[in-house]
Amino acid sequence: MPEEIEIKEDKVLRLIGLELMFSNPQNRENLTGITAIELSRKHKLSIDIVKKKLNILQKKGLVLAIGNSPKYWKFNDYNFLRMDEEDPVYLTLCCFDDVDFDQFFNYQ
Repeated sequence: MPEEIEIKEDKVLRLIGLELMFSNPQNRENLTGITAIELSRKHKLSIDIVKKKLNILQKKGLVLAIGNSPKYWKFNDYNFLRMDEEDPVYLTLCCFDDVDFDQFFNYQ
């Protein structure tokens, strides 16, 4: 149960999940997906933290890893729509109280 409480308040997990959810080819370096290094640099986070959060999302089936070196990450919309609405990760991703959506739609 403590892990669920921790996930509900995990702003970094939400940030990475939303970044992948709203990621599109116009705002990333590769059409295949986004790398952990790109996420790390964009949000000024440790690569280890980014990988840990990606692992959580992958275990829930919300992100797909494509390739090996580098590994590209892509959001799985289908699995997100099929998630249990009481799942702590789902609730975290759907909590938009303090989210600035401009950062996800800022095209360069």
